[in-house]
Amino acid sequence: MSCSDPIADMLTRIRNASKAGLPAVEMGHSRLKAEIARILKKEGYIADSADFDDDGKKGLRITLKYDYNDKPIIQQLRRVSKPGLRRYVAAGDIPRVRGGIGTAVLSTSRGVMSDREARAAHVGGEVLCHVW
Repeated sequence: MSCSDPIADMLTRIRNASKAGLPAVEMGHSRLKAEIARILKKEGYIADSADFDDDGKKGLRITLKYDYNDKPIIQQLRRVSKPGLRRYVAAGDIPRVRGGIGTAVLSTSRGVMSDREARAAHVGGEVLCHVW
């Protein structure tokens, strides 16, 4: 079965696993998914991400992060740019998620980066998702 929007599938898997209190979630591997997981780890939303090989099929395992009350660190994941409606922003129009508390993940000409990195590098791109 093919997936028309693998990024939305990834975000939904993370959202569902964190609400269910699972320690980790597994999904199919792609470079874009691995880069999004790298940004989420760098910004402190997930504990770890690792590649694995299951009978010749590559996968991505994301270890979720919870606070001291076992509440998930990720409160909300929202897909912004969709296959039917792509959302591009210029360097000066990069959105601030929740007044700077959250993070926007962008796909730029210099690779996948967070909103803070994109503002510092003065590059715009496609807004993939918002996380807070």
